[in-house]
Amino acid sequence: MTEHEQPPTRRRRGRPAGARAGDSGTRERILGAARGVFAERGYDKTSIRAIAKAAEVDPALVHHYFGAKEQIFEAAIEVSFAPALGVPDVLAAGPDQVGERLARYFLSVWHNPATRAPLLAVVRSAVTNETAAGVLRGFVLRRVLLKVAGELDLPDARLRAELAAAQLIGVVLVRYVLKVEPLASATEEEIVAYVAPTIQRYLTAAE
Repeated sequence: MTEHEQPPTRRRRGRPAGARAGDSGTRERILGAARGVFAERGYDKTSIRAIAKAAEVDPALVHHYFGAKEQIFEAAIEVSFAPALGVPDVLAAGPDQVGERLARYFLSVWHNPATRAPLLAVVRSAVTNETAAGVLRGFVLRRVLLKVAGELDLPDARLRAELAAAQLIGVVLVRYVLKVEPLASATEEEIVAYVAPTIQRYLTAAE
């Protein structure tokens, strides 16, 4: 090599052309890959390196956008739980039949395979890992339950919101995670008929 020749430019391993920290779409690609890896492996068996490999970027980029694994899991939860963020709007429509509306809305989110798969991945991770459970609790409290409580003009509003959430999440765990019969095979209408009056009482009863 002469003094005028320049050494060839080498691209870092694992980082495809264009996948630099400022590139548009890189963050979304990493997040999409993270959701897939979490869904496949769960929280415990997912690593930053595995996410980077799935997204075809350098692991440093994953840290750049999200920090540690806990932060990227939280970001994945936010995307997965986006349909659930509409729950406060269901309550805002008024107290009449709110139990039925909320139960029907919640079950419709889980009935849709496109939204159920990432939600199941999050719930399974939370069941088996305390860090993942803590992230999920914080997100649900901050983004859903506190907003629900804010819509309730009743004493113990936060407790009521948590009880309603526990009722609905319990149904989901038994129906979709544990798949216990006959709940696993029951129709949505059957479940709504049994669950809605309890949710109604939590969210509207004066005493």
